[in-house]
Amino acid sequence: MEITPDVVVTLRPDEVFVFGSNAAGRHGGGAARIAHERFGAVWGEGHGHHGQSYAIDTMSGLDVLAREARAFVDFATEHPGLRFLLTPVGCGIAGYTPEQIAPLFAGLPGNVAVPSSFVPHL
Repeated sequence: MEITPDVVVTLRPDEVFVFGSNAAGRHGGGAARIAHERFGAVWGEGHGHHGQSYAIDTMSGLDVLAREARAFVDFATEHPGLRFLLTPVGCGIAGYTPEQIAPLFAGLPGNVAVPSSFVPHL
């Protein structure tokens, strides 16, 4: 299992930065801000693939986050030519723990790097 670097400042053309967002797509801080400033996240879009970023709504409750995680796993599976760098979504401002979040990403394909904090729980 490949590990996402703790800090991502550049991406290769085939890489996608996967970050936690809010439903309104206000990318004002943390990984969301980096995604907006560097990797093509669109202000006002809180879900899905934009530029070299993929937003997962982590602020609308655990049920929504679970659906978003499933949608991401499906998207990554359908796009084997891309390499996804999953950050520890939901484990910052949203306030969840890796133990709560990592299992939501069960079944990740091999083209997804995961945060080291998720590894023991996948």
